[in-house]
Order: sequence, then structure tokens, then C-alpha cells
Amino acid sequence: MTEVATTMSDTQIRSDLEAEAARILEAVEARGMKVKLLGGIAIQLALGDRIAPALKRECGDIDLFTTKSYCSGVESLLEELGWEPNSQFNALNGARRLLFSDPGTDRKIDGFIDDFEMCHKLPLARRFDLPGPTLSPSDLLLTKLQIIELNPKDRGDCYALLLGFPVTDRPETGQGDAIESIDLEGITALTGKDWGLQHTLERNLGRLRDGLSESPLSAEDQQAIEGSIGKIEAALEGARKSRSWKLRARVGERKKWYDE
Repeated sequence: MTEVATTMSDTQIRSDLEAEAARILEAVEARGMKVKLLGGIAIQLALGDRIAPALKRECGDIDLFTTKSYCSGVESLLEELGWEPNSQFNALNGARRLLFSDPGTDRKIDGFIDDFEMCHKLPLARRFDLPGPTLSPSDLLLTKLQIIELNPKDRGDCYALLLGFPVTDRPETGQGDAIESIDLEGITALTGKDWGLQHTLERNLGRLRDGLSESPLSAEDQQAIEGSIGKIEAALEGARKSRSWKLRARVGERKKWYDE
């Protein structure tokens, strides 16, 4: 932890964003606060050497998640570390989201608070205490699959997660107590209450399957991913559904089920 002591007065943002993410995590921990990574850097960190070389990519931003109890402290710390706040955006949206930029470049930090809100709302705070510096693999996958139109980058991230982590019923820990599986329970706990979220996930899982033949992966890896997709689809179909889910299902796509 000797590097952390110098970090507090170090405003030099690292050129390597993975190193910068590690610097932020160390500084946050030294202050007794807590954040988790999400997005591309988190996926590469969670997978480590297990990520397929064909799916490794450059990341241009850092995505962070924290809770309201740490929000103001994290906001102040990021400024101390050299990141420039988007003052207008943060003043209007600071209760749920924060934006920072690296002065002189187009790199950003996107901070989510309590919930992840894009095309769908994911209450990630419910699993904030799970071990590891990143969101759990299933939550990382959810943040990608909730996107109504997956781009090639997002598809590659989904393939990396589905190939690198086994699909299990409950979260499993591995070396260093980090979560080492995509747990179906973490997914169906949300989709069983939200028809719209499940519908988007089902659409995207189908698209991922259809796009496998165009991916740079081997036939063996494609088959492994297809098996994981099938397990998730079966879990979505078989999970217990709430009354509100059933009522919304009757409306279907006649009413928009996602946010722009």
C-alpha cells in the first residue's frame, strides 16, 4: 500500500487506463470508501488471462459504480486525482450519475450511483457487497445485455464474459474471493419482476447466437458460448414471474419497453 500514500497528492492521470483504474481503486480504499468497476476495463480485469485474445480491446473510458453513502467522497477524490468534473451535468444528475474528463483528452469517467440506468434500470446496489473490485460477472453481463442495440464492442464484451465464466445457479467465489461465475439467480431476480428487461435480454441473446458464426472465435469457443446462452435463456423462461410481469407481458411490444 506504499503507492497509495503518494497517490493522494498525485494528480497525474496514468496514460494506461487499466493502471489509472487501479490507482483510483487504491485511493478509494485508502479513504475507507468503496467503488466497483464496470464496463470494458472491468471485464478485462475480471477475466484476466482467461479473456480470449481475439476479444481483448482498447478501452477509452472508466466506468465506476458506488452508492449514495460514498458519492460525495468519491466525487471529491476524483477531483484530487486530477479528473475534471462536468459541473453542470453533475449538479443536475449527481444523485444518480457523475461525469468526469481527463483534461486535454477525450477520456472520461462515468460514475453510476445506486442504480445503473440506461435502456433499463438495474438496481446494482443490492449486490454491492459481493467481493471483488468489479461488479459480479452476471451484473457485468446485464449492463451489456440491457442495451437495446448492441454494437460490435458490446457484443465482443458479452462473448468474452460468456466464454470466460461458467453459468451457475448461484455466485461462486474463486481465488481472492472474487466472483467467478455468471449466476442465474442474479439475473432472474430482476427479470422475473421486469418483463421489459427480460424481453431485451432475450432479443440480445438471440442476436449473440446468430452472430457467433461471424465472430473471430474458434468453433469450439462458439459452441461453448452457445451452450451458456441456452442456459440463460432456459433460466429466463423458467423463472418465477411477478403479477406485474404477467400484466406487462400481455401488452408486449405495443408499448415501448425501454428508455432511449
